[in-house]
Amino acid sequence: MAAMPPRPLQQRFGPFALARTLTWLRLCAIVGQTGAVLVCAWVMGLDLPLPPLLIGIDILAVFAVFAAWRLHQPWPVHEWEAIGHIAFDTLGLSYLLYFTGGASNPFVTLLLVPIALSAATLSVRAILAVAAIAGLAYLALMLRYVPLPLAMQEDGFSLHVIGMAVNFVVTALLLGFFIHRLARAVRLQQQEVQRVRERALRDEGILAIATQAAGAAHEMNTPLSTMRTLLPEMRREHPEDGPLGEDLALLQDQVERCRTILREMVAFGQAQLSHVPERVTLAAFLHGCLERFQLLRPEAELALDVDVATTGIVLRTPPGLRHALLNLLNNAADASALRDSQVVELQVCRESGWLEFRVRDHGPGFTPTGAPAVLGQTGKQAGLGIGLALAEATAERLDGELTARNTDSGAEMRLRLPLASVAV
Repeated sequence: MAAMPPRPLQQRFGPFALARTLTWLRLCAIVGQTGAVLVCAWVMGLDLPLPPLLIGIDILAVFAVFAAWRLHQPWPVHEWEAIGHIAFDTLGLSYLLYFTGGASNPFVTLLLVPIALSAATLSVRAILAVAAIAGLAYLALMLRYVPLPLAMQEDGFSLHVIGMAVNFVVTALLLGFFIHRLARAVRLQQQEVQRVRERALRDEGILAIATQAAGAAHEMNTPLSTMRTLLPEMRREHPEDGPLGEDLALLQDQVERCRTILREMVAFGQAQLSHVPERVTLAAFLHGCLERFQLLRPEAELALDVDVATTGIVLRTPPGLRHALLNLLNNAADASALRDSQVVELQVCRESGWLEFRVRDHGPGFTPTGAPAVLGQTGKQAGLGIGLALAEATAERLDGELTARNTDSGAEMRLRLPLASVAV
């Protein structure tokens, strides 16, 4: 099942979260107000002005439809717009309270609900504006209102107390539920900020390593050129020494290999700067990766399993994808070697809109406390400790994900990439 992309941060907290909460609260208010008016008029027999009350509820319902439509638009919700929603809701509630006793109505305390909700998401200036709107509405209801008919009844006080009890329950439920939603949005914000901070620190470390690698590659070119020139001369000076000639030939091959690696690093950097992806079939991409892996780890026994559903995929391969897959295969080979095994498994499959690379080893697996939590650390003594971090950074750059889990035989790293990002 394809994972849903995360919503933008501004949709999970702040004015947008408040406007969305007000939309749900407005719908609940429409239902509750309609039920309360009809019960008081038809069941309790109170002489209420039904037409003006129902007209006010209908206007609020029209605004609720408009507000719901507005939240589905791509435009950002600003504080002034959220304050406007609160002002309209306050005006609508004040209109209904005007015909039902004004400030003497026990439900007048519902004017405090928007203040409590805005306190969790808006700035101090906006909170003061909301409080001023509610205060002006309360003052107006104290001065002008239509008295409730129950004030002239003998049981008027008991009905007022019942109304206060109902208002207390409604207010408690509304505040508890909706403030919990807003607080959860704030916690999600903090978690997202923490993830962004950790990602920035990781990328900063990768950039520092890349800068050092570029400088080292530039400096290594000179001694490699010197050795490339001297080694053939040394072989010509000692043609009779067979063992020495073999060693010099081996050194010359290693020098050429180092020069090839440096040229690949330069080509990789140029491809990264140009942002031009390589178009290649999945079969050709896998062949190139596995050929390179066999050169790096000739002792490894690689088992390849490619789903037939992926045979027709043409990749728009970014430069870092090949290195990410090679890092995962190399780590798997190291893990299998810890249990005297050379087996490494690679499974490639397609699930819905995702392309998955599953790399399995036959090693000891991840510890319960250190597996998926710290993907950048494998515990190898001879490695540089950045292989998984680079693979994870590549996955995030392609809107994918890198996950880890233990299997019956060892561990599995799963690199999931959306086809929309990597396929033609």
